[in-house]
Amino acid sequence: MNPTNPQPTDPQPGAPQPGATRPHTGRRRNEAAHQAILDAALQLLAASDGTPVTIDAIARTAGVGKQTVYRWWPSKGAVLLDALTDRADQDVTGPDTGILRTDLQTFIATTFDAAQRGTTASALRTLVREAARDPHLAELMQTFTAARRTALRELLDRGRQRGELPVGADLDLIVDQVYGVFWYRFLLGHAPLDRTVADRLAQSLVTGGE
Repeated sequence: MNPTNPQPTDPQPGAPQPGATRPHTGRRRNEAAHQAILDAALQLLAASDGTPVTIDAIARTAGVGKQTVYRWWPSKGAVLLDALTDRADQDVTGPDTGILRTDLQTFIATTFDAAQRGTTASALRTLVREAARDPHLAELMQTFTAARRTALRELLDRGRQRGELPVGADLDLIVDQVYGVFWYRFLLGHAPLDRTVADRLAQSLVTGGE
């Protein structure tokens, strides 16, 4: 063997191969941190009982640095809004089966069910209660409810385009009826929010009470 031109040796077992690409774990870490922050924000809002939720508390509960939170959100309100929206998107189904009554029943039933789960129920009740005296939380509440109304209105509009609702149907009024029943029963607790109620409400709205 020419000492001035040594031959390549075989790589050691377990050593990186030439041209091999290391697996990227940064994306998974970022996704895990992002979700941990959302979960922490919702948890703190549910348990706050009127105590302001801070970025410091969210970061500490999520096990991340404060700058990690600020990397994705400009304020605690933005974090809380995303936390509520994320949970609603996970729990509330907005299907498109081609049958308005079926889609509406599913949307209403999953909305009722999701809102009554432990952390979400406490967070929503805290938000409603504190929004009366905190303009920042009031704005957060308005933004969140507007997003949920839009999701329902889009579902209804698909049904109207298929001819399952009259062309002149007042979609905003129908949305008010759904969320009117929801908030009235959710806050007062005088009557159930269950699948039976969801089915009866959807039937009434689609058929006009027939």
